[in-house]
Amino acid sequence: MIALGGWISLVAAAACAVAGLAACARPRGGRRVVPLAAGMAVAVTGAVALLEWALIGGDFSIRYVAATTNRTTPLAFRVAALWGALEGSLLLWTWLLAALTAGVAVRTRAPAPRLWRGTVGVLLGLCAFFLLLLVGPADPFARVPTPPADGTGLNPLLQNHPLMILHPPLLYLGFVGMAVPYAFALASLLAGRDAEDWVVVSRPWTLGAWTALTAGLVLGARWSYDVLGWGGYWAWDPVENAALLPWLTATALVHSAMAQVRRGVLRAWTVVLAAATFWLTLFGTFVTRSGVLASVHAFTQSAIGPALLAGLAAVTVGTLAALAWRVPDVRDAGSVASVASRDALMVFNNALLLAMAATVFVGTVFPLAVDVATGQKVTVGPPFFNRAITPLGLVLLALMGAGTVLRWGRSSPADLRRLARTGGLAAVAASAAAAAGLRAPVAVVAVGAVAFVALAQLDELARGVRALHRGGRPVPAAMAELVLRHRHRYAGYVVHLGMAVVVAGIVGSQAARLEVHRALRVGEVIRVGPYALRVDELRAGTYPDRLVVWAPVSVADGGMALAASRDQAPAAVLRPSQNFYRHARTPVPTPGVRSTWREDLYVVLLGFDPGAQTVVLRVVISPLVSWIWAGGAIMIVGGGLALWPPRRP
Repeated sequence: MIALGGWISLVAAAACAVAGLAACARPRGGRRVVPLAAGMAVAVTGAVALLEWALIGGDFSIRYVAATTNRTTPLAFRVAALWGALEGSLLLWTWLLAALTAGVAVRTRAPAPRLWRGTVGVLLGLCAFFLLLLVGPADPFARVPTPPADGTGLNPLLQNHPLMILHPPLLYLGFVGMAVPYAFALASLLAGRDAEDWVVVSRPWTLGAWTALTAGLVLGARWSYDVLGWGGYWAWDPVENAALLPWLTATALVHSAMAQVRRGVLRAWTVVLAAATFWLTLFGTFVTRSGVLASVHAFTQSAIGPALLAGLAAVTVGTLAALAWRVPDVRDAGSVASVASRDALMVFNNALLLAMAATVFVGTVFPLAVDVATGQKVTVGPPFFNRAITPLGLVLLALMGAGTVLRWGRSSPADLRRLARTGGLAAVAASAAAAAGLRAPVAVVAVGAVAFVALAQLDELARGVRALHRGGRPVPAAMAELVLRHRHRYAGYVVHLGMAVVVAGIVGSQAARLEVHRALRVGEVIRVGPYALRVDELRAGTYPDRLVVWAPVSVADGGMALAASRDQAPAAVLRPSQNFYRHARTPVPTPGVRSTWREDLYVVLLGFDPGAQTVVLRVVISPLVSWIWAGGAIMIVGGGLALWPPRRP
């Protein structure tokens, strides 16, 4: 009954989507669009609820449930199994898209009817596409001819960390949310309207999707850091790259839309960026779910690859045709007044972000292109991406700082003096880093770029607070009033500051990373950097879903001695472990991490011998890793601040 009810819900949702799309095509069909969009969202919600019911209840007669859960799967991961494999993740994607479509249909009736109908029509067409996939090759309610007594269970990597509950939905919300600005952009071309209208109306949707995508990327990096046991957070994996690509173009879209509204420039670029960002989300979906690229994140090969490829082609051809048709309508109404202006820096900023996106895209698809053309297997690893992206990123940081100081239109001599002063202080910071022992030239330049961005943001905030403080307001009240009154501007400064903190963490963790592999007996003490570590014992524990073996490691630092005996109290005790899941061929490591603002001590249990009472440890010391998570949190706060509704008069 559950499978039949879910399939009927999806068919009903598809019927509503098609009927709504037909209503959008008629000038007088607008009154039926809202209830049809809402009905579609309700029907997809019903399908999600039914699949969740089957997952929680362990209905192994449904193939998806049998493949992603078993009787020992904890409740939280049974719920999260909805996005743990191909069909369920597509259902989640469609559910989010249906909800956003209904939201746009209800909340954006103010613009011209043709723009509104076109936007909702594009979104309904996208919903119909994904719903047809769900009732066809990616049916999440397909039944098993002979239901097993127990299921297979989730991939162990997916149920070994609570971020499985948060990271995929946020990433999908960012991906799916980019469909809204794309729909507005395409509808503006089809309606022949001035592009500025759609940019203003779609701004909250764009910022919301960008914020969700940022949160998804940061949490994904933390998940990689906590689960894979390698001591890193970004490996330039193809699926990681597929998630980064739309973030780069979406960031360019946010800046391009700002320039369009303020100065009437970059109109065509804004339309192209909206389309490119959505295209890249579909590309990421294709890479993850078609099996064409090898990745620890990718699902197995499936029959939906050709359908997704057809969707990519349709988006490309349709957008280019609409853009060619309406080229006169998207010409710039203004021009860049001066090179020393925020206008010009927005253009350079877009160029750099697109260059970074193009580099990542080429490096990601190059192995696939070589395989198709020659049959040879090649890989493009982190060295290529690091060498190619680092200089572009450093220049982008410099533009971020300069764009904060300079003004729209034409900057004053005072602005240029402040720019020079901020640059001078950044140069002092870079020199101090070099004098303190930082030898790598790229790292020294990065310190200067980070300092330049951070100082520019803090100086802007300080100038505004001083102006209000002179009027008699206390500093905290002045800061709150300043940020609330000019929310979008200062939200951007907060995001820039967070990015500077993230880059500082990346530079610190790469420039002075120390890694040691050692085989130790229980009770033996080793010294790694400033730390003394002692393996106290080997322990094992049985849980319903796994067997866990862990080796508690006592840690002393700051010159403290650590004896082989356990009489002295350590500064900390880390518990690295290995998790043996029933259906997994290899164990999943869980590192023990001691994190401070200065550095992380990261210990991984690589192997053990209970008979000989020996263990093999990987010990990694990474400076400033916690700055990455703090900077990511600051960026998310900045995105939320930009989304905060304005105060009503």
